[in-house]
Amino acid sequence: MTPETGPSTPTRTTPEQHHEHRDVTGGWLRPAVFGVMDGLVSNTALVAGVAGGGAPPRTVLLAGLAGLAAGAFSMATGEYVSVASQSELTRAEIEIEKRELLRVPEAEQAELAGIYRSRGVDAVTAAEVARQLSRDPEQAWRVHAREELGVDPDDLPSPWVAAGSSFAAFTVGALVPVLPYLLGVTTLLVPVLLALAALFLAGALVSRFTDRGALYSGGRQLLLGGAAATVTYAVGSAVGTGV
Repeated sequence: MTPETGPSTPTRTTPEQHHEHRDVTGGWLRPAVFGVMDGLVSNTALVAGVAGGGAPPRTVLLAGLAGLAAGAFSMATGEYVSVASQSELTRAEIEIEKRELLRVPEAEQAELAGIYRSRGVDAVTAAEVARQLSRDPEQAWRVHAREELGVDPDDLPSPWVAAGSSFAAFTVGALVPVLPYLLGVTTLLVPVLLALAALFLAGALVSRFTDRGALYSGGRQLLLGGAAATVTYAVGSAVGTGV
């Protein structure tokens, strides 16, 4: 049987592949990244400044541990209050939308249709979509929250997650320049080199979430952290000499 006259071979179809998006709402990534970077930079700079002032290793260690504890609690408190306040404001705005949907449902439906028209949907289709979405009150306020406020009411960031991520990340970052002193090191060179290596590594790891190149992201963190430590060391040296 020739290819021209033979039966046709069934075509195999490949199931459509869908990709999953990463979490971009900032629930834990932002405070964690900010926390570890802040812990590294601020405590390395603190240790460098105190050591630059001529303080003995024991005093430098004490300052580093105090900076770790103070910074971790400060970061966690700030993140908790910030995210909690943001969530409270969002919920308050959602309650306004719920009341408006009960008071003037036609106006809210027209407003929703207007949003879809502004995005390129024709007037008839936009009106019909808004009408259908407005039939269920529970669905209607969620749609308005997403379209008008730009938030997902079922996925608001947790202040506890933000605070815990920030606290843990800051502690890890701030421990890096302190750890050599805990192990008996008495020179500033080792903590600084370790902290600079950690800054580059942390920046490179962040690039996996941001699609930036590892060299660029790591180098950026290295330069910024190194500059902060250098300036603080210079200030400590100047103040220590004057005192």
